[in-house]
Parts: sequence; structure tokens; C-alpha cells
Amino acid sequence: IGLVVSVDRFGDEWMGYILRISGGYDLQGFCMMQGVLTNTWVRLLFADGMPNYKMRRAGVRKRKSVRGRIVDSQLSVLDLVSMKKGDAEIPGLTDNAQPRRLGPKREGKIRKLFNLSKEDDVRQYVVHRPLPEKDGKKLRSKAPKIQLLFTTARIQLKRKV
Repeated sequence: IGLVVSVDRFGDEWMGYILRISGGYDLQGFCMMQGVLTNTWVRLLFADGMPNYKMRRAGVRKRKSVRGRIVDSQLSVLDLVSMKKGDAEIPGLTDNAQPRRLGPKREGKIRKLFNLSKEDDVRQYVVHRPLPEKDGKKLRSKAPKIQLLFTTARIQLKRKV
């Protein structure tokens, strides 16, 4: 996990692509875990805040089997992240761009994304998500409520305190 690999040997369409191994599963369904330096199963004691574990009750720890981070022939799934795009497009993978479903919700992150100044109105730049059309009704969309938005009413409240 974490190894950066050049995939030129896969064929001409993969020329120039560089991928990073980000995880995977073995044939029995055990997930790979960063920091376990083996290619076999290890039983670890998981606590709250550790990856691959969700605590159900307060203070409860659980011993689970995970697979080491070393890649071998026993893997059934290997998760890869594209680090560098190559020369040609790969059909079904890089030929169509998927837009982000959700945009930023916080005021500062919206300003950073659209490179806005302090005078610009952030409410005009919120990313709206279109909803599926219902028969006979006009097209609707959803947008998040902007967090940490400094309006004139909020500034007046701060002055009073």
C-alpha cells in the first residue's frame, strides 16, 4: 500500500500512466491494512478511531483479522489511484469526466474554490444538485446551507455582545 507503480507494461493504452496502490482485499475477503508489514493475516486489537473498525459501544475493543500491506497472488481486489494521466484515453475509465456530486458547504471553502474576494456574494456560487424530475412538475434542485456565513445580521449581533 502506498507504492507508486508505472503501468506501461499493461499495453499501449496504459503508456505514461502512474498508479498508486491504495488497498485491496484477498480471496477470503480480508482487507489490506497500512502498517502491517506482511502478506498474511494478522489478528489485531482494534479500538475507537482505528481504520476498518466502528465502535458500537463506549470503550469496547475488538480483535479482527486483517491482511498485511504486501501485494501477492492471493489478492482478489487491488485498489489503485491514478497519480499521472498518460498519453491516450482509456475507454470507460478516463474518457468521460464525472462532475463532483456535492460542492463545498463552508463559506471559506466556497471562496477558495471559485477564487472570490470579500465583496463577492458567496450565496450565488453554491453548487446546486439537480433532483430527479417528477411527472408534471418543474425541475428542482438542492443546495447545502452555507456554514460560517457572515451576514449583516450576524455582524450586528456580534457588535451587541
